[in-house]
Amino acid sequence: MLALIGGGYWGKNLVRNFHSLGVLSAVCDRDEDAIQRTRKQYPDLLVTPSFSDILNNPAIKAVAIATPAELHYLHAHEALLAGKDVYVEKPLALDQKHASELVALAREQKSILMVGHLLQYHNAFLKLKEMVKSGELGRVNYIYSNRLNLGKIRREENALWSFAPHDISMILALAGEMPESLFAAGGNYLHQKISDVTTTHLNFPSGLKAHIFVSWLHPFKEQKLVVVGDKKMVVFNDLLPWDQKLEVYPHHIEWSDGVPVPVKAEGEPVILEEGEPLKAECAHFIECIKQRKTPRTDGMEGTRVLQILNAAQESLEAGTVIKITEKDPGKDSTFFKHQSAIIDAGVTVGEGTKIWHFSHIMGGSKIGKECNIGQNVVVGPDVAIGNYCKVQNNISIFKGVTLEDYVFCGPSVVFTNVFNPRAEIKRMDQIRPTLVRKGATLGANSTIVCGTTIGRYAFVAAGSVVTRNVPDYALVMGNPARRMGWMCRCGERLGDDFICPVCDTHYNKNEQGLLEKI
Repeated sequence: MLALIGGGYWGKNLVRNFHSLGVLSAVCDRDEDAIQRTRKQYPDLLVTPSFSDILNNPAIKAVAIATPAELHYLHAHEALLAGKDVYVEKPLALDQKHASELVALAREQKSILMVGHLLQYHNAFLKLKEMVKSGELGRVNYIYSNRLNLGKIRREENALWSFAPHDISMILALAGEMPESLFAAGGNYLHQKISDVTTTHLNFPSGLKAHIFVSWLHPFKEQKLVVVGDKKMVVFNDLLPWDQKLEVYPHHIEWSDGVPVPVKAEGEPVILEEGEPLKAECAHFIECIKQRKTPRTDGMEGTRVLQILNAAQESLEAGTVIKITEKDPGKDSTFFKHQSAIIDAGVTVGEGTKIWHFSHIMGGSKIGKECNIGQNVVVGPDVAIGNYCKVQNNISIFKGVTLEDYVFCGPSVVFTNVFNPRAEIKRMDQIRPTLVRKGATLGANSTIVCGTTIGRYAFVAAGSVVTRNVPDYALVMGNPARRMGWMCRCGERLGDDFICPVCDTHYNKNEQGLLEKI
């Protein structure tokens, strides 16, 4: 079952559609008028002002978020952490890094993340996209979109952020590529810091040009998308009846003695199946949940749109052309960082790594790929952690400590870096390095005294205190830790014959400990 967060101005439309699809079980809203209205209209629904009631309800598997834009990231983030599938009204977030974090978190949680770019579910646009993809229009040279009205004027966002996300989403879908640069200009008439009118000009690597004109100070309403190809031109006018919403103009240009001559033809309406786009969008989200498939407007698509919005806002403020990075913004954040974590400047974090609640990665530190850094962990400064390491909660990895690949540190492992510390005597110039070699395991609450090396695939039992080097594959325990046996690479204890009883790996003993037989 699904819950809706925010049943107000736009949310009430989502309530209507999800309820008609038979999947809505709860609505969360803090506005008392909205609560009473929803309870009266939908007496079968749970209506609550508490977001926690939704997150903590195991029967609710998904949430749709229609709160103010500045709350989208917070609500989506908490819902994903709670294991819910998430639909977010546009925009996905206000900050591109936040959007990338949501994409990474959804991937980590194996949750569906979908953004409400409504017009990508409009039958007229779907037909238009099909025409472009098939080559019916020829090479697409130019796209322009007008979204104009004398309508609701917002103060939490400007006209660009309020109106343009849908147009950006459609243009990117038709272009099949990201723009390489853009320029935006606007006018502030009702508030000195909020643009009421903006135009955004996009330049694509293929030579395609596009512009988006939005305004909430316009004498009439217009919602029009025009696509100009070298064979045909198409107009999508969403304010017209269904039999006129999409019209094809077989105009083209012929050359006569080196002079371009326009050849005009009558417009031809495209027959479309009628249907409410919002209901189709809601149904698509439910289908993606059931089939565990990627939505048409997933988090990566939402992040790309957000990148264009941010670049346009930057251009508005600076009055300059903004270059767009070639890298797909959906892949821009290669690691996940919880919003409460802190990463200092000069830190390198590898792809796929996750850094969780209240952790602090200090300057000069390097963390490899696919690592998991748990809650309340301090790393650094100048610490090196290899690939595929797991650092559990409540651990401080100080300067001088190095973890190679595949190291496991259980909860509350203790490292030191000065052998004989005194609060009144500075001894950071006397740091003794600690090296934990590839594949080693450090059990919960174990203490590693500085100046030691933990051998490859060694196993330090929980609560042990290591005061001297540990051989490769050795099992050590106690205080001080002593070797009590040998461990296989797979984590099983070896017998006297140095043969693993589980994976059948054979070992020989050498000066460093054990060595796998080839």
